[in-house]
Amino acid sequence: MIFIPFEINTGAVNMQKDADLLDNAIKNQLSEPIFRLYGWSPACVSLGRNQKSGFLNEKFLKDNNIDVVRRLTGGRALLHDNEITYSYVCPVSSLEHGENVTGSYKEISQIFIDKFKKLGIELEFGGKPARGHFDYCMLVSTGADLCYNGKKLIGSAQFRKEGYILQHGSILYDYNKELLERIFNEPVNASSITCIKEINPEITKNDIIDLFVTKC
Repeated sequence: MIFIPFEINTGAVNMQKDADLLDNAIKNQLSEPIFRLYGWSPACVSLGRNQKSGFLNEKFLKDNNIDVVRRLTGGRALLHDNEITYSYVCPVSSLEHGENVTGSYKEISQIFIDKFKKLGIELEFGGKPARGHFDYCMLVSTGADLCYNGKKLIGSAQFRKEGYILQHGSILYDYNKELLERIFNEPVNASSITCIKEINPEITKNDIIDLFVTKC
């Protein structure tokens, strides 16, 4: 596996890097998966590929120095702030269940289940149906997501192109409930989401990054 160490960029740069990794993998017909970790500065809202943006308060975002980008992947919006984000690029053929979307999510996400056990965090797949419409991704748990004690911790999304998969996702380190509610104009139910600081405040971001420095 090709590992790209943690780095912090703007939202636009991060999304371009993920797109470039996918395109370069296709161009060179790479057989080895690529795993990348990154952060965001300034904070940034990413919209799903086909998500409408009318719910956003653009003046509030501008006044609070929060960028907005659109992802290649689908799904709902995320605030990328106090988190660690990952991306994983691989050929469909490299996965046992690559042709099956849910199966491929679970294969790739198994990396996180195995790694987080080393921190004493037992993760399980989501899938609890959501009631009502939500624009904020973390309020909706699907089979593509990873939860701790029934609360969503890692939200992921995929994009497929010419036999390759780009999967990227957000590992929530901490969150500001009031800020999320201002941005997404909807209540954030703390019973639906969790973060690393809530699970174990002694775990640092570097502790999480270090999990992946060794071979994935």
